[in-house]
Amino acid sequence: MTAAVTPKGERRRGALVDAAADLLLEGGLDAVRHRAVAARAELPLASTTYYFESLDDLVAAAVETCGNRELDLMRSRLVEVTQRNRGVTATVEVLVDMLIGVFESEDGTRELLVSRCERFVTFARHPELRETQLRLRAQLEDLIIEALRRSGREIDQINLRQLVCVVDGAAVGALSAADANPMAFARDMLVQVIDVLAPMAAR
Repeated sequence: MTAAVTPKGERRRGALVDAAADLLLEGGLDAVRHRAVAARAELPLASTTYYFESLDDLVAAAVETCGNRELDLMRSRLVEVTQRNRGVTATVEVLVDMLIGVFESEDGTRELLVSRCERFVTFARHPELRETQLRLRAQLEDLIIEALRRSGREIDQINLRQLVCVVDGAAVGALSAADANPMAFARDMLVQVIDVLAPMAAR
């Protein structure tokens, strides 16, 4: 929007998006409301409608910001992945650490992972977020492909989608079970299928 063209406008819009993203992480979609976002950003309530045409636009920006934060975390793990042929256990460890491990804090809290899983349902309930979901998913898939390439493996698009579903499904299943460990559950699931979905690359 033209309202955010100036440096001040860009800063204010950015502050609103960051505030909305923080609220989304803390309380889910229901927490992202004009008044709450403005209060968190310490800006006038009218600023939310000045810089965004609707609440849906603000939510979409918040979802994309959360997704980009997560992708940055994953990229930080990918940087540490060296180029070498990896067996089943080592490959699974790389993928699970990158796709789930980044969301667990040192004290064991899982708010980021819970928020990510909640957004799976959000995308299903809100088709207007589909384009945002597709952009984020495409970047996630690129990271997975690169991690597998550095592990001496290859994967096609159909198997790539299945691999993502295995990890995402394991995370959701573990979080819904009492005292479950999402990373351990995902490892157990992925170990069984990694050689089928992402075999060693032909020399």
